[in-house]
Amino acid sequence: MENRVIRIPSKVNSRVVLRVIPGHFATTHSHINYYVDMTYLKARKSEAAEAARILAKNYESTTYVDTIVCMDGTEIIGAYLADELTKNGIMSINSHKTMYIVSPEEHTGGQLIFRDNMQAMIYNKHILLLIATATTGITIKRAVECIRYYGGVIEGAAALFSATNQIDDVRISSLFSPQDINNYETFHATECPLCAKNIRLDAIVNSYGYSRV
Repeated sequence: MENRVIRIPSKVNSRVVLRVIPGHFATTHSHINYYVDMTYLKARKSEAAEAARILAKNYESTTYVDTIVCMDGTEIIGAYLADELTKNGIMSINSHKTMYIVSPEEHTGGQLIFRDNMQAMIYNKHILLLIATATTGITIKRAVECIRYYGGVIEGAAALFSATNQIDDVRISSLFSPQDINNYETFHATECPLCAKNIRLDAIVNSYGYSRV
């Protein structure tokens, strides 16, 4: 699959590159015709820092952010994002005037939880949710439900790739969208035209990577 990789530079900063692979892929909630690879954006220092710089520009200095909740292994970007938001004048009401960067634990059955020692970083805090990909919106909905359950105040969501700019009442800013990928499509698993044509799956994918089938 690696020989099919297409590199798509950001229109804002060419040093931030989205890597996609065309084919037939299954996610937890859908089938897609491109695998969106976030590996280097999340793990390479230079790309993570540049990605954070772009995302930070979407938030005005009137916004408060106390905690960045990171999903899908985006903690490195989250730390850079906290720095960039602070440089841009985003304030925190935490007593130490700095932001928390945390991730929920995924419990049995996919339930998201924050352990007792983490809950003070969520309760009554202004939360920015950071996620790798948002296609169907189910992951964001689960995360928002979890954060609100523990008393957090959602200020918005940031995604590396998102198929929408809003889910329910949560605005999503993203580095890349389907418009950046030629003919990107997502389908419900039972309505997938690739399956209807008996085209085999290339891989099972999620925001952490892929496993060939």
